[in-house]
Amino acid sequence: MNDLKFKAFAVTNEIDLNKIAVECNIRKKYTWEEPLLLQDEVLGIIIGEEPEEEEKILVFSFGSIVFINSTKQHTEILMRYLKGIKSDIDIARYDRFQEDYILHPVEGEEIEFTDRYVQIPNMALFHPQLISMVIAKSVALERIEEQLGKILDDLESKIDNLEKGKLNIGNKELAKTTSRVVRHEYNTIAYIMILDKPDITWINSDAADFYEKMSEFFELNDRYEVIKSKTEILKSIIDGLASISHSIRGLFVEWVIVLLIVIEVVLMVFDLIR
Repeated sequence: MNDLKFKAFAVTNEIDLNKIAVECNIRKKYTWEEPLLLQDEVLGIIIGEEPEEEEKILVFSFGSIVFINSTKQHTEILMRYLKGIKSDIDIARYDRFQEDYILHPVEGEEIEFTDRYVQIPNMALFHPQLISMVIAKSVALERIEEQLGKILDDLESKIDNLEKGKLNIGNKELAKTTSRVVRHEYNTIAYIMILDKPDITWINSDAADFYEKMSEFFELNDRYEVIKSKTEILKSIIDGLASISHSIRGLFVEWVIVLLIVIEVVLMVFDLIR
């Protein structure tokens, strides 16, 4: 049996699979854990020609797309197609976050995971599905890790100002930073659902074992825990900045009140002198 070549991209935070399904005349409702599968006739209509042998494209609701046995030309055609549905996809930089992997069936051999491929003795229907799910989550995490880095850099500049005694964050700016952290937490924990398993793993022990090993090899759980810990730290920092900022504003208001009292006393003294 021939190898299957996988290529995954993380291109956005969220993709409405049901909107694409309507465009492709696919009568089905999709949930987060079930990717939209494009193949055969439907895929041929999108790319404008006959698909490659065993070519499939899986679109995940959390913004990742996995191409199986696709050419670069077909990849770019699909990206342009999705751009018409999801306008924030950057066509020029769609390959910024990517993962390549190969499913390598070798009869009689043991399962073996490497950085480039996984070797299996017998091909089952769940293998391509689970590999796609894992590498889709992996590139989505990579994208979120970068977004987390940007938020940390932004907070670092505010901490530098705090050390210089120049902290003065407006409510609007503080709310904006908080919303970025909340959005990041939602994209990571609530939407990608790293800890949730595909349905097939609950009814097929071989699928469950393969998914566990694949997830462990790509360190999905460990990366998730690191991101979750950093998110908690971010929230603590923001709470601290908010507390300090409110204290500074409170102190400013108190000085204004004291100044007004002093002015009132001075005016009373002038009145008495007269």
